[in-house]
Amino acid sequence: MPPITITQITNSFEYGLKRDYVSGSAIPSNAKLAAIASEDQAFPDHIGFDWDAIEKSLKPKKKGKKQKLPIGAGASTITQQVAKNVFLWQGGGITKYIRKIPEAYFTILIELIWGKHRILEVYLNTIEMGPGIFGIEAASQQYFGKPAKQLSRAEAAMIIACLPNPKRFSVKPMSGRVGWRYPQILQQMHNIEDDEDIQLLIK
Repeated sequence: MPPITITQITNSFEYGLKRDYVSGSAIPSNAKLAAIASEDQAFPDHIGFDWDAIEKSLKPKKKGKKQKLPIGAGASTITQQVAKNVFLWQGGGITKYIRKIPEAYFTILIELIWGKHRILEVYLNTIEMGPGIFGIEAASQQYFGKPAKQLSRAEAAMIIACLPNPKRFSVKPMSGRVGWRYPQILQQMHNIEDDEDIQLLIK
């Protein structure tokens, strides 16, 4: 695991830093499944980029209507998020576009070198899950007072539901967004959990 990331350093000045890296075996299947169901259902199959989701996200929106992608169909894959979280920086505006080239480079590199199990482990250890709270273990302790390996399906879905804006979408007290989204994640978990490739990843 990275000793510390740019995002963690930046957040620590305002929110402090709560994190507790754990091995992949200490991350429960519920959390791995919730992350895939919510963030990147094509994760077992792509090589870092979900071209179908990118194409959908680039389609022009109908006037007066917001384009809605189904859960798990975001243009940014889990691998891309790891590349950004671990090696690069957060933020929008012009810095977002400056980041795209190195993000693509690191995305390809970690797919080739780390493999899916390692990528998922790093993702669930380094993703921000609340103000200054990084990783599933720290989030589990903060919100439910227990180690991540004891999280129920619903609890794992609640934590993942705070993404992509954990400072705005609070797990506890539960924000309206998290309350609306986590049952959808649970349904998606049920829909995809029998897939053989996903089973191999979450064990």
